[in-house]
Formats: sequence, structure tokens, C-alpha cells
Amino acid sequence: MLRGLMQERPLLTSSLIEYADIYHGDTEIVTRTIEGPIHRTTYREAHRRARKLANALTAIGVKPGERVGTLAWNTYRHFEAYYAISGIGAVCHTINPRLFESQIAYIANHAEDRVLFLDLTFVDLVERLAPTLETIGRYVVMTDAAHMPKTRLKNAVCYEEFIAGASDSFIWPTFDEMAASSLCYTSGTTGNPKGVLYAHRSTVLHSFGACMTDVLGLSARDSVLVIVPLFHANAWGLPYAAPMVGAKLVFPGSKLDGQSVFELLETEKVTFTAGVPTVWLMLLEHLSKSGKDLPFLERLVCGGSAMPRSMIEAFELKYDVRAIHAWGMTEMSPLGTLGLLKAKHAALDKAHQIDVLCKQGRGVYGVEMKIVDDKSSELPRDGKAFGNLMVRGPWICRSYFKAEGSAVDANGWFHTGDVATLDPDGYMQITDRSKDVIKSGGEWISSIDLENAAVGHPKVKEACVIGVRHPKWDERPLLLVVPCDGQSPTKDELIEFLRDKVVKWWLPDDVVVLKELPHTATGKLLKAKLREEYKDYELPTAKLQHSPASD
Repeated sequence: MLRGLMQERPLLTSSLIEYADIYHGDTEIVTRTIEGPIHRTTYREAHRRARKLANALTAIGVKPGERVGTLAWNTYRHFEAYYAISGIGAVCHTINPRLFESQIAYIANHAEDRVLFLDLTFVDLVERLAPTLETIGRYVVMTDAAHMPKTRLKNAVCYEEFIAGASDSFIWPTFDEMAASSLCYTSGTTGNPKGVLYAHRSTVLHSFGACMTDVLGLSARDSVLVIVPLFHANAWGLPYAAPMVGAKLVFPGSKLDGQSVFELLETEKVTFTAGVPTVWLMLLEHLSKSGKDLPFLERLVCGGSAMPRSMIEAFELKYDVRAIHAWGMTEMSPLGTLGLLKAKHAALDKAHQIDVLCKQGRGVYGVEMKIVDDKSSELPRDGKAFGNLMVRGPWICRSYFKAEGSAVDANGWFHTGDVATLDPDGYMQITDRSKDVIKSGGEWISSIDLENAAVGHPKVKEACVIGVRHPKWDERPLLLVVPCDGQSPTKDELIEFLRDKVVKWWLPDDVVVLKELPHTATGKLLKAKLREEYKDYELPTAKLQHSPASD
């Protein structure tokens, strides 16, 4: 084979912030800080401070390949840490603070984090966990000296003091583009969370893909509000894609309520934003109550869970905002599909266009997709046949961190765990989950873990948890129990029993006591029948909600 004669420059994440500095140095990065005020900086200043942080990390002995954890919201300091950590060859390990505390400790220990960056919000949490954190030798609280709290954390220092004495002169090292850049763990819906170790190459390629017109379509003319957390699959790649094109970045900190989000959309003239349905529902509620409009917003991407049709219609018809479905996974960096229209759809009326937009979208270049039956035979792309969704590509996981064996089949295909259809135009639509995971507000709840906890109650013989539709959270868990003979467990006592066994937001919204539960021939719970039986069940929490899209 004749090799090409092109330069072999490695694809490294540090090149993205360098590019943004040189060509878009005066473009703003705006943050609603954890301390309260709005903070404004630029790509040039962010690059300078990332170099200072790189020197500070090097000075305390952080070496290439070592993991540095973050437990933080979307802020300019977290953005700087992204580039400083990966830029020196270390691995930026973002931790989801919404996980159960034991899972957070497991993740930090499994990753063997050397240093932990944390926001003020999480100081109390980390103080409780610190005795169980085996490898962390330094804590950096992401604030300044004026707001630094008194803390029991050993070797704790505030971020601004940590970088204050460091030089801003730093040349980013060049190394193999296949070196690890960041580490994200799955939600651990079945068993312990699993680590997905992204490479510099995969991250930069994913950024190219994200910026394409028929994907996120970002440009230097965009103002991007990053609602999706930086601890959710690297905020869907936005912290890398925005600098690649020089788009303005807006970080919301910890405030994601409708009014706070609207204020940033309006004051920062945001043209593009991305997040989970729960946030957009709160935004629609605020718009409905306040009578406000969205004069600047052009595109809104929604992932984590499917957008209800009414939500798409509200943004499209009432506010003239293109509401776009995205689908992917932590294992996919995460973008897999985007739900944009093709040229031929322009002739359709709005209702039929929204029919198309309700699907999860077409595959992004770089992501191959197919659906197969249980015997791994490929099924037709006719929009009717549904099967197990398989993917492969240069930014898709091939194995998990520290795991033995491969996560893909012999031909490199990754089993997503979703059941889907593919139509002749390439649009994919999720029809079910192969695992009975409940998606609530963009987060996953394990029905198995809830069931196992519930059957620990002395009055419970058998338990089953299914997801029930909810107007705000998409799905919420409903606990169905069969009591032990002669027992009559109540909802209140079961919820109280579960309170210290699962994360608070996993607690079931309601409990139903039954004489028996249906089973398959092999003794497994027949959840499909239960989901059908309870598809119209109204949870007590749902009665307190309404959809502003129908106002």
C-alpha cells in the first residue's frame, strides 16, 4: 500500500484552546458563578489561566496518564480545568454529583484520582466522603480566597491561590493522539458504574463531527448556552466544539430553573443551547407565566430522554425555535444522531415535519448504525422492523476502563441496549429499552436496584418497579409490591425504608400493593404487561404538574 505524504500532526485537545486563543481570543466566556455574580472572560484569558493551572498541576507532581477528578458545575474554572488537565497528558475525570455517595466514592477510587477539583456546593459532601477516598492527596476548591470555606479536607486550597503563583508560560506537550484525555463513568444502572476512557483523537474527531451543519452546526456567530452538565459525557462535546469554531460560551453554574435559564438566553443573546427535557419544560413554564419570548434563540438540542411532541410544537410554533432531538451514549462521546430535516421535508406541512422531528434523528458521519435481531442478523431499514441497535466508529468505546475483555463484538459493533427502527432516510427512532431502565429528567434509575432494595423490607415478598409517564420528569418509578402473608405494608413505610438505600431522586413516586405479579415462563417479571396495564396511571406528583405547551 502506498502511504500518503501528509504531515502526521497528532489530534490533541490543547490545539482547540490554542486555536480559539489565536483566532477568537476576544470572544467571551460568560458564567453565572456559584458565588452569585456573572463573570466574564475570554478565550485568550481562559487559555492563559489554563496554562497557569497546567504549571500548578505539574508542580505538585501530576504525571501523564494520572487521573484528576472534578466534582463541579458548568463554570469558567471547570472549563479551564478541562484543558489544563488533558493538556499536560493527565486524564480529566468528571464525576456526576447526582450519583449515590457510595457510587461517587467507588468511582473516585476506581479511577485512582490524584487530585479532586470541587465546587463550593460539594464541600460538605466531599468532607463526608474523604475518609473513603483512597488516592486523593489534594483538594482544590473552585473559588477565590474571599469565599474559601473552612474545611476539614486535608491539603485543601482554593483554586485562585492554587494558580496564583504559577507562570502563564507553558508549551503544551506533543504526544500520541491515542493517549487518554478524559474519563466519564456510566450511571451504574446495573452493577457498578463503568469508566469510558476517551482519547485525544476521538475527542477532536467528535468535535469535527459535532460542528457539521447537519449536526450541531456551530459557528463563530453563535452564542452557546451549555445547559448539559460538564459531568455528562463532557457536556456532549460542547466545551471542545465551541472553541473549535470560536463560538461564545455561556455557563449557567448550578441554576437551571426556568427564570435563570431565560435570563441568560436573553442577556447573552444565546442562539444555541442543549440540555435534557426537564430543563426545557421549566423554561416553557416560565415563558408561559411571564409572557416572555425568545427573540435570539434559534436552535435547541434535547437529549437524555425523548422530547414530548407537545414540547417540540411549543418551541417550533409558538417561539420559532428549532427543537432538535439528539441521541447518544456516554460510550459514544456521546453524539450518535441528530434530528434535523432533509431538503425534501421542506415541502411538508408543519405537522408532518414535526412527525420527522419526533424521531431521534439521522446518524452523524463517523457513527455507523444497524439494527439486528436476537441472532445478530441485520434487519431492514424500512422504518417498521425494530431490533437491537448496534453502533461503531472512531469515537465509540471499544472496552471499559480497567475491565477485562472487549465491549464490542468480533466486528467492532457496540450493543447500545436500545431497541430501535431505522427508516430508508436513515432516521432512527428508539422504541424501547432492552433493559428496564427508567429515564427521569435525563438521568437513569435502575429498576433492578430499586426492586432489590424494596424486597429487603420484612413485609415485602416480591417487588417490581416500572417507569410511568410524568409531565415534568418524562418518567418516574412506580413500585409494585406483593406483601408477605398477613402483612399490609403502606406507602409511607416503604418509602421511608428506601430513603437511606437509594439516591433521593430515585425514590418511587407511588406504591401499589398487589396480590400477585405476572411472570414469564422462565419466572422473570413480565414488565411489558405491567407497563401496558399502568400506561395511563396518574402518579400523585403528576397531578401537581401541567404542560405549558398546552396552555
